[in-house]
Amino acid sequence: MDSARSGSSPRPVYLPEEDHQRLKILVAGPLGIGKTTAIRTLSEIPTLHTDEVMTDAAASADDLTLDGLRDKTTTTVAIDFGRLTVPQAKVVLYLYGTPGQRRFLPLWEDIADGAIGALVLADTRRLDQSFEVMDLIEERGLDYAVAVNTFPTSPDHNLETLRAKLDLDARTPLVTCDARDKNSTLDALIALTAHLIARAGENAS
Repeated sequence: MDSARSGSSPRPVYLPEEDHQRLKILVAGPLGIGKTTAIRTLSEIPTLHTDEVMTDAAASADDLTLDGLRDKTTTTVAIDFGRLTVPQAKVVLYLYGTPGQRRFLPLWEDIADGAIGALVLADTRRLDQSFEVMDLIEERGLDYAVAVNTFPTSPDHNLETLRAKLDLDARTPLVTCDARDKNSTLDALIALTAHLIARAGENAS
């Protein structure tokens, strides 16, 4: 009988006893893009979220009339946190979701400290809101990949068109994903990891 049916708590997932490299990854993007969902989907442990109810003050700072935001009632005010172990590579990934707005810059800089790269989530309904996030990451000197999160009402564009609209460097990975689906989100994370390994090799040569 599984834990959900028996009413017992899920079995805890501990850090591996053998040596593993521990790496910090940012999951970034504008408001309501799916960062919390993506980290919850990927994490092997119960995730930490710092969500608060949105107030009129938040509404004056962020345009909640945009597609995908009209029904949003809470927002992350500090971090999301999850963990994922990749035993084959002997790596433990620490996943930190970060607010995407520049007004959170001091907090963002603290969270970004020690990160090796970032997975940027984007939405085709409001691609322009991704530029601020990518600017912050580039200013920090971090490599990143972009994952376009698919929503039911999102316009469908091919990756070549999206790359042009986002003005991405040819080397920056661009993929689509569904933040609710583990395999899909994991593929996006793998694309980022492969990119970081390749960039590390370039810098070492």
